[in-house]
Amino acid sequence: MKQYLKVDEWSIVEESFDPQTQEISESVFSLGNGYMGGRANFEEQYSGPSLQGSYMAGVYYPDKTRVGWWKNGYPEYFAKVLNSTNWIGIDIDIDGTPLDLASSTVSEFRRVLNMKEGTLSRSFTAVLADGKEVKVESIRIVSMTRREIGAIRYSVTPLNFAGTITVTPYLDGDIKNKDSNYDEKFWNEVEKNGFPGGGYLTLKTKKLDFHVTTAMAYDIVVAGEKLEAEAEPVLRDKYVANIIQVPVHQGEQVVVYKYAASVTSRNYGLGQLVEAAQSALQSAREAGFVALLTEQADAWKDKWKESDIIIEGDPSAQQAIRFNIFQLNQTYTGEDDRLNIGPKGFTGEKYGGSTYWDTEAYCVPFYLSTADASIARNLLIYRYKHLEKAKENALKLGFTKGALYPMVTMNGEECHNEWEITFEEIHRNGAIAYAIYNYVNYTGDKSYLGQYGLEVLTEISRFWEERVHYAPHKDKYVMLGVTGPNEYENNVNNNWYTNRIAAWTLEYTLEALAYLRDNEESRYTELVDKLDLLESETEKWQDIIDKMYYPADEERGIFLQQDGFLDKQIIPVRELGQEHLPLNQKWSWDRILRSCYIKQADVLQGLYFLNDRYDLETKKRNFDFYEPITVHESSLSPCIHSVLACELGYKEKAYEMYLRTSRLDLDNYNNDTEDGCHTTSMAGTWMSIVHGFGGLRVQDGRLILKPFNPGHWKSYSFKIMFRSSRLKVTVTDQTVTVANETETPASIRIYDKEYTVNGLGEVTAQGIPVII
Repeated sequence: MKQYLKVDEWSIVEESFDPQTQEISESVFSLGNGYMGGRANFEEQYSGPSLQGSYMAGVYYPDKTRVGWWKNGYPEYFAKVLNSTNWIGIDIDIDGTPLDLASSTVSEFRRVLNMKEGTLSRSFTAVLADGKEVKVESIRIVSMTRREIGAIRYSVTPLNFAGTITVTPYLDGDIKNKDSNYDEKFWNEVEKNGFPGGGYLTLKTKKLDFHVTTAMAYDIVVAGEKLEAEAEPVLRDKYVANIIQVPVHQGEQVVVYKYAASVTSRNYGLGQLVEAAQSALQSAREAGFVALLTEQADAWKDKWKESDIIIEGDPSAQQAIRFNIFQLNQTYTGEDDRLNIGPKGFTGEKYGGSTYWDTEAYCVPFYLSTADASIARNLLIYRYKHLEKAKENALKLGFTKGALYPMVTMNGEECHNEWEITFEEIHRNGAIAYAIYNYVNYTGDKSYLGQYGLEVLTEISRFWEERVHYAPHKDKYVMLGVTGPNEYENNVNNNWYTNRIAAWTLEYTLEALAYLRDNEESRYTELVDKLDLLESETEKWQDIIDKMYYPADEERGIFLQQDGFLDKQIIPVRELGQEHLPLNQKWSWDRILRSCYIKQADVLQGLYFLNDRYDLETKKRNFDFYEPITVHESSLSPCIHSVLACELGYKEKAYEMYLRTSRLDLDNYNNDTEDGCHTTSMAGTWMSIVHGFGGLRVQDGRLILKPFNPGHWKSYSFKIMFRSSRLKVTVTDQTVTVANETETPASIRIYDKEYTVNGLGEVTAQGIPVII
């Protein structure tokens, strides 16, 4: 782990250039707006280590599946969010020598991600091989207000010479994904045009027929005056550029303003793409770069008004939580219910950019509390729209009814090709069901059940009904051959979490049916007919609930992760030498599978989800047993442990796990940030503070807070949207203050006392319980 980024509460700052960390920085300094985004690649040519990355949300490719041998039920492809047209390119050539930091002497290098205003800036001085010295400054945005627009201000100043600077703004579609099977390229050119002042390029995917048009325009200013120079258009395969020769004097600044618009066939007809791109581009160019910067700052001001967390007295923790919130807000905006959240967002290509259960388990809570309820609702509707595909997935695996949501997907089809995941990590179905409960419980929007939710719950319940089987000698229902959240064990019997979330899903489905029967009778009748739901089915669900088998160790008072778990040799992680860690890089898979070590919360994941079902002593016994043998080698692990540690009063452990999840990418904990940031686990960082230190729960429609100060902070505050009220919660060592920033009154319980926070009013609770 190398900490090379400066701690700053509102910015990510890199103060020197190191080619060895360039790919990590490309991930960390990424920009996006929910519609498109990209890595922090250099605008100018760079021949050193780099992963080029520009991505359009929802544009993907079914790459060939590569497996050792085929099994029935395997997906035919692995979906990839495609590396799209590189729009940022501005090559600089100085008297015949390319500006390339890999072959130059670089000083005064500084790169800043301004999270407050949503900008990426960079400056440096470079001495080329021939001794010519230049100063370069750039600032880039991906617009939050004009979703199809990216813009750059790029300046070059000759410091010790006069000569000719050749500027080449370009669009390059001849790119590929780093992890493409067989090194395949996924794009074909459709149309291009270049002319003085700009150009455009239209590409289409070789499969699925996605079309993307990117158009560019630019202005060049020399010594404060707009340059009216002749430009030479250049057209090559999947490439459009302009070449402009700019004579300069020593100390004379050349400024390039580059604007780009990217549009896709997801939103426009094929015959409309060029016109749409040109129209968006013209509007942005006419507004000008300064106006775009102002719009960007104003948009981010509004975002931070809704979602900021303020930590006083711990700059490292403050920077970390803002970085995580920043990435979440620029990854998903909730405006398009066809989109979801990929594990890397717009920061890289690993995992294909596809949707995992991470969204339902980790991201939904963040959007529930920091945005209008429609945002989280659209994440649920995304799954509803994929219900028929989920039913097809179950049929492909040999089930006669029900729905199995995919582990990895872009369009509802399963596209993960590891058998122990595709076939066995079926607990993802439970996360989909839990997200429906979470949404309804938090927002009070029970209308969702009749509109969408019950259909999904019913088909998931039908899957669980068929997936379990009755074991007469136990008089219990069991579930064999599964993989729980702990992927360091495969093909186990009776994973406690999977059994528990399955039974809970059946319970909640029956509750939802009862609610609709009693409150929306006509819709209830309509859905029962549509689903052909039989009384014999619901009776079977109740029998499974009553007789589900849960492995346990009575002596220790713990739930067993699965049958036979205690046959393993239980050795705490602290007794392993550091030379063994991380296990996934140091041990064989065989050795990992036979060990007791846990990748991420498994039993504890269930105790987090079903928090109100278990008393504190039960949680404590299980946490004390499982956390010491957990290696936290999943980015999704530390946050759950932090939340539970807070509830148990383990202040030091809670803070340790918070720092690990919040600075996972900034400090490159897992030595993999170069592949992209862990975007979905960033929502877990938010959970660590709000659900953990803040103790936020919603029970019986009431907001409950049980906050404490972890001891490293003078104070902290967070904001939550709850049923039309936006509440700012501020916690010190002695007080909890809740200020209502809206005119809608809110009822809240702080510890064991009830309060009403009037519109634009506030309440203060004194005397926070001591946490040891």
